[in-house]
Amino acid sequence: MGDLARLRMLEARGHWGIKCGLENPRGLLARLGRPERCCPVILVAGTNGKGSTGAFLVNALRACGLRAGWTTSPHLVSPGERIWIDGAGLEAAHLDALLTDAFKAEAALGIQATYFELMIASAFLAFREAAVDIAVVEVGMGGRWDATNASDPLITVLTNVELDHMQYLGPTREAIAREKLCAARQGRPLVLGPRLDPAWVWPLLECRPILYPAPAMAAQTLAWDHSLVEGHRIPLAGAHQLENLATAWEVLRRLGLPEARAWEGIGRTAWPGRLWAVPGLPGVTMDGAHNLDGAKRLADHAVATGVSPHLYFSAMGDKDLAGMRDELARMRPARVTLVRGENPRYATSQALRAVWGEGCEVLDIAQAAARLRAPEAIPRLVSGSLYFIGDLLQSLGIDPRLLVD
Repeated sequence: MGDLARLRMLEARGHWGIKCGLENPRGLLARLGRPERCCPVILVAGTNGKGSTGAFLVNALRACGLRAGWTTSPHLVSPGERIWIDGAGLEAAHLDALLTDAFKAEAALGIQATYFELMIASAFLAFREAAVDIAVVEVGMGGRWDATNASDPLITVLTNVELDHMQYLGPTREAIAREKLCAARQGRPLVLGPRLDPAWVWPLLECRPILYPAPAMAAQTLAWDHSLVEGHRIPLAGAHQLENLATAWEVLRRLGLPEARAWEGIGRTAWPGRLWAVPGLPGVTMDGAHNLDGAKRLADHAVATGVSPHLYFSAMGDKDLAGMRDELARMRPARVTLVRGENPRYATSQALRAVWGEGCEVLDIAQAAARLRAPEAIPRLVSGSLYFIGDLLQSLGIDPRLLVD
């Protein structure tokens, strides 16, 4: 096969959808020599905040002298963003080599694995190869049948539970929570985000972990681009990030790591696409709020900090566009520009205008990128979908892997 052929094969699997059951990931990992057992695993589940919680954790772990692996999703520009070794996302050639082994295992087993199953297998191979001390593993969607649940976590985290992916996880918060809580392990720590009530969680569990609810954290200062917590500058802005920080801090407490060093790492945390001031684009912030809860938290932050930005909005067609509009409209945007992507999953121009108004301008990705390169007097906010942000970054020639560590 030619260069990066396995990455092209992987990309073809992106249209296969979701498969219930752990037979494939367990089979792949067994065939590959159980790489998931190479180090302790922190498994992070939840509707929102998984990536930010993971980013806080990885930076704190590294500051405490640990070599950390991290797998997260989705990626913005390239699949190598899904697997990080000690602060560096994988180069395409490295991921392609790991996928070679994963595809060989698939062929030997006579199975057809999904994109996510192959990526998780590759992530554990990367962790073993790099001899990481600890791995932070983000659950893809649910918990029960998620490929990450083929691991045996030392600590499980549940950031929050909101209504999302209801066609797969169930129609209520309780049903969704039951699926996500299957990532917990009997007798081991389960860290709960500060908005989760242990009394609500306990009856929904199918095993009996040890619950550690994260105490809430308050900001001394809440600014558009940062917060100040206990005298420490937190570069991931927004009140919702204080919840993710509180959750990560409870995990660090369970691990018994030195607090001063952990704060140093947290102060260096960056996470592209999450209330992220884009390097090289003055006044441009990107936040991939992709559902109602994300849109509400973003609007809350804008209202709390008194920012009324020029909003660039796009989303996938299966999202609650009207509900997201209602939330984001609370920030009273100075202007709204709609963006239509090429992928058929994007909401159409007509669907976007139907909720935001016929008078709104609609741009394509390249036009939006050109506008963002030009200076503007007021803050600009790009939101609605991480896929949208990824397409914009690709058009802008910005590689998120180079902007995290």
